[in-house]
Amino acid sequence: MHIVLHEPEIPPNTGNVIRLAANIGAELHLIHPLGFTLDDRRLRRAGLDYREFARINEWAGFDDWRAAHLDSRVLAATRHGAVRYDRITYRADDALLFGCETRGLPPERHADADARIVLPMQPGNRSLNLSNSVAVIAFEAWRQLGFEGAAALD
Repeated sequence: MHIVLHEPEIPPNTGNVIRLAANIGAELHLIHPLGFTLDDRRLRRAGLDYREFARINEWAGFDDWRAAHLDSRVLAATRHGAVRYDRITYRADDALLFGCETRGLPPERHADADARIVLPMQPGNRSLNLSNSVAVIAFEAWRQLGFEGAAALD
C-alpha cells in the first residue's frame, strides 16, 4: 500500500504517519513542497526512531509520483468525497492520497483520483487531523488485506 501526502505542512503529523507506515508496512510518499525538512526536530520527535524502518520517498511534484506509479489506483481522501472510506474494496497496490493540513487536496488532484473517499463526521465540521485520517483509512485498508505482514497474535 502507498500513503501519499500531498504537500504536508506540519512536521508532527508527518512524523506520526512515518511511524504508522513503518508499523503497517506501507510505503510513504511525500510530495513537495513540504512545510519542513526531513531533519526537523519536531518530525523526528513524532516519528521517534521509526524513520529507519519506514520506506519514505520524496517527489518534486504529484506528476512525478504518478508517472512512477501508473498501475496504482489513487484513492483521494477529501471532505468532498463521494464514497465512504469503509465501502471501498482496497487492493494491495492502492495509493491513499491526502492533502495538506490547511488547504486539503487541490481540485486537480480530485480529478486525477480513481475514487474520492470520505470519512464521516458530525455536521458542520471541516476536517479531521491529517495523521488521524491517514490512520483510520490505512488501517481499514490493511484490515481488508488481512493485516498482511503483521506479527502473529497468540
